[in-house]
Amino acid sequence: MGDIMNKKMFCSGGCSAKLGAGLLSSMLNKIPQSYDKNLIVGFKGSDDAAVYKLTDELALVHTLDFFPPMVEDPYIFGQIAATNALSDIYAMGGDVKTALNIVCFPENEDFNILGEILSGGNSKIIEAGGVLAGGHSIADDSIKYGLSVTGTINPNKILKNNTPKVGDVLILTKPLGIGIITTSAKVNEASTNSIDLAIKSMTTLNKYASEILRKYKVSACTDVTGFGLLGHLNEMLSSTSATLYVDNIPYIKEAFKCAEEFLITAGGQKNRNFVGDKVCFNNVPFPMEEILFDPQTSGGLLFAVDKTQVPQIKNELNSLSLPFGIIGEITENKKFKIEVNNGGKYYD
Repeated sequence: MGDIMNKKMFCSGGCSAKLGAGLLSSMLNKIPQSYDKNLIVGFKGSDDAAVYKLTDELALVHTLDFFPPMVEDPYIFGQIAATNALSDIYAMGGDVKTALNIVCFPENEDFNILGEILSGGNSKIIEAGGVLAGGHSIADDSIKYGLSVTGTINPNKILKNNTPKVGDVLILTKPLGIGIITTSAKVNEASTNSIDLAIKSMTTLNKYASEILRKYKVSACTDVTGFGLLGHLNEMLSSTSATLYVDNIPYIKEAFKCAEEFLITAGGQKNRNFVGDKVCFNNVPFPMEEILFDPQTSGGLLFAVDKTQVPQIKNELNSLSLPFGIIGEITENKKFKIEVNNGGKYYD
């Protein structure tokens, strides 16, 4: 970082650094879970955050996320990492209260860089309405940063990720293609405009979309991060299936061209290997498949909502600064968990 800390150039990192979903699920299934009636949501459900009930009207929401840099500017990296970590609170329908820094940093590196990272992260904690309460650091041979976040929620208003209702419509609140664009930027194959779009998306809190969707009949919600749209949607579909319409899906347009030139991510291939056999593509071009498998860093909220409320939600989401899409619908359980159709469908 150092001498080029102010340049928007991408390194490996972000949510592409996640372990593959297959490795995680096989390992987590072997861990015995102690019983506590007040743990409403734990790791067994693969949800976005843990929820612990304190009273009939108050529960704590806990999450943790950190990763290596994917941008060269340390302040922006801090903002992205913090925005990503805070997102899980919003995916559950909660409000951010406190955050703790998680830091890995080389002792021989310029500590002004660490100061910039922490300042960027704190700017997003403040924007979220939370407070930085402390943290922990270790010496490491590479930089990593993130947050442990605690929020609050009414236990009767939790948005789980695996409870969609048949007939509900799926809405995505941020564009896809982040992993492809950041990968392309590493080899100078992404335009300044597409990099700026990616940074804007990664540093936009899901707070604002979450506050909108809580007003409506949302049956399930998650945020789209390292497992890509199809991976996180698959986690939603415990007893249902879904149909997606390609023309309705928001994405950074240059990501299609990059994917055509095979500027794709290792994380995307892990996602394809894990969930690909559950997906049926109907005349969908290869670059679009890659965008749907692409790991997202600080991606948008994906939620299922009563179709009668789509016009009102559209009006409210139009007030936000990022493109969104009414991307599909929840269906009865089928042979394939996810069907992706070339073309569009409109829900007005």
